[in-house]
Amino acid sequence: MTSDEYLQNLIARDRVVTGEGTAAFNAGNAVYQIVKRWAGQYLRKGSYSGSYAKGTAIRGRTDVDIFVSLNSNRPNTLKEIFDGLHSWISQNGYPNARKQNVSVHVVHNSVEVDLVPAVHLGGNTEDHWLYVNKSNKERTKTNVDTHINTVKSSGRVNEIILTKIWRKNHKLDFPSFYLELAVIEALKYKRSGLADHFLAVLDYLSSGLVLARFVDPANTNNIISDDLTDTEKRVIASQAGQSRRQQSWESIVW
Repeated sequence: MTSDEYLQNLIARDRVVTGEGTAAFNAGNAVYQIVKRWAGQYLRKGSYSGSYAKGTAIRGRTDVDIFVSLNSNRPNTLKEIFDGLHSWISQNGYPNARKQNVSVHVVHNSVEVDLVPAVHLGGNTEDHWLYVNKSNKERTKTNVDTHINTVKSSGRVNEIILTKIWRKNHKLDFPSFYLELAVIEALKYKRSGLADHFLAVLDYLSSGLVLARFVDPANTNNIISDDLTDTEKRVIASQAGQSRRQQSWESIVW
């Protein structure tokens, strides 16, 4: 088995299968029915988003993300909306619901589901305000369609999935969109095999991540690389260096 074949097998083993009738789709749909009752007349639309929509989701992390778009005339502050969704979902079948940075996390039939409430800015764009739970800025403007298109059009989905498998196995705190942008940057202009590409990602993470600045393509005022401290970035860089020095793929990715 070649290196590329070994890595392709890892991807096939861990990637989340998407589409109607799959476990992830069914779980997301079941949870969304409860969310619809919470949103009521202010629901603009719900859609699959995040890694699920980009095709980069892996099992063992969040299997499916649901973006809950609320109309711009929705009352309540962003914090009240975020807390309200958490309270509602906790009281309606998911007592272990957990607040995360911009989402509420639940588990449905062993499938991990993230709910992202957002308020539409109005107009003809898909720009939204998100509540940021772990920051003193409280809100950020973004556009999930831009995020999805940025990743799907990059041609680096397989390399991103491998990096997420590596992240999971080493228990690293590395936000998904930040990781995706880093992989795309690491492989700029590179055209070789999957194995060579993944080694190039590790090289970049070990030597370039700490000082690299990543800007949200949907909002230049939102600096994605600020989501981690320098200390947290150095943990990732150190592990990337250690993994790069290993001699077998079983020790590099697992």
